[in-house]
Amino acid sequence: MKRFAIYSRVSTLDKQNIQTQVVLLKEYCKARNFVIHKEYSDKISGSKDSRPWLDMLMEDARKRRIDAIIVYKFDRFSRRLATLINSLELLNNLWVDFISITENVESSTPTWKLMFSLISSFAEFERSLIRERVVAWLHRAKQNGVKLWRPKVDTDILKIVKLKESWMSFRDIATKMKLKKSNVYNKYNSYKLNQV
Repeated sequence: MKRFAIYSRVSTLDKQNIQTQVVLLKEYCKARNFVIHKEYSDKISGSKDSRPWLDMLMEDARKRRIDAIIVYKFDRFSRRLATLINSLELLNNLWVDFISITENVESSTPTWKLMFSLISSFAEFERSLIRERVVAWLHRAKQNGVKLWRPKVDTDILKIVKLKESWMSFRDIATKMKLKKSNVYNKYNSYKLNQV
């Protein structure tokens, strides 16, 4: 028997009661003789990628504990397009159906395949725009003389040796040279071994 999961979410700022969604999802399942295996509900912003019940839902999908997920609306699942696309791709690869009752979309139908292609295209378009903006910003910054690399950290081995031989501790040398203590220790010992 197919195991259906329902997922509902309201933002902490929403005045809507989460039970409104739950009731509509249950009515939808009852009308189609879908047996609800488990319910998941979050009261948190949809812009957050990590949500307690959503994380549990996706984990159950990965472990093949459910066969289909039903939501009231796409934005109840995620407000971020990239997150929505990635989640839907994962569910598709796991053979877990996705149903949005408001948009009347089921992942097992040809309509869904068209819709998913369009959503994926928009997501790719958005990524391309972001990439173009970043490249343009880097180019402009370079023209304005902005240095876009991290400043080199002083790892001069001879300086480490000189400070150590002046009885400075590895911790103090690391602080002075802005290095990790283990880095200073390893460089010093490596130098000493090579001197033998």
